[in-house]
Amino acid sequence: GVAGCCAKTTTAPLDRVKILLQAHNHHYKHLGVFSTLCAVPKKEGYLGLYKGNGAMMIRIFPYGAIQFMAFDQYKKVVIKKRLGISGHVHRLMAGSMAGITAVICTYPLDMVRVRLAFQVKGEHKYMGIIHAFKMIYTKEGGFSGFYRGLMPTVVGMAPYAGFSFFTFGTLKSIGLAQAPNLLGRPSLDNPDVLVLKTHVNLLCGGIAGAIAQTISYPLDVTRRRMQLGAVLPDSEKCLTMVQTLKYVYQQHGIRRGLYRGLSLNYIRCIPSQAVAFTTYELMKQFLHLN
Repeated sequence: GVAGCCAKTTTAPLDRVKILLQAHNHHYKHLGVFSTLCAVPKKEGYLGLYKGNGAMMIRIFPYGAIQFMAFDQYKKVVIKKRLGISGHVHRLMAGSMAGITAVICTYPLDMVRVRLAFQVKGEHKYMGIIHAFKMIYTKEGGFSGFYRGLMPTVVGMAPYAGFSFFTFGTLKSIGLAQAPNLLGRPSLDNPDVLVLKTHVNLLCGGIAGAIAQTISYPLDVTRRRMQLGAVLPDSEKCLTMVQTLKYVYQQHGIRRGLYRGLSLNYIRCIPSQAVAFTTYELMKQFLHLN
């Protein structure tokens, strides 16, 4: 939970800009990544860069906690059942299942956070987290309204979380096996256990985030559009995952549609994943879990 909160707060302004660009907010749709980062504080003040971050923190603590805990548990089950061919495949499978579990458990909070982050000062439809929950529930079909866009999220989360945990775990095990003295050090809570040095941890987490994001990004764009639903003028053309993918591709193409905001996502995701994995490893030592 702490790992998730540290990671997301580090990159919250980039996350807000990404949502504004992905769904072509009419105030910022003519701008690029860096010009939007400059325009938001001018239009909405510096706190505008953190709009929706309260809902993000409420969501990300249980999300991070469930994801990391589920990964450890799924990995034990997969190894016990002898599923997959090697330890690398175990990581990929356990990471995918952990990501899906965390996403399903915390999806309504993600929906609310995206709606709040998409709003622009002076045009507020939602007054806060509780008000957004009430509005979505009453105006968008009850509980099913909170799960709009779940399918592309789950489909995108499997490769994203899978490759994220897979890449980090594989880099960690190879690094400690090949160069233990250069890359590793004894764990603070258990000198018999070797862990990566902090700067190496950050590097491995960053690489893991970059690879995972590249693979799953078009589904992230699809999810955001579906989540924003009624807020967007073209919402009736984005009712299902396939419809949304087709619509974004036909209207905006690959680079300016399916991969719009990807450069920002690298800037956002690489430090986010680096901080997440590093904080998680440090918290494990702090709480004597090695």
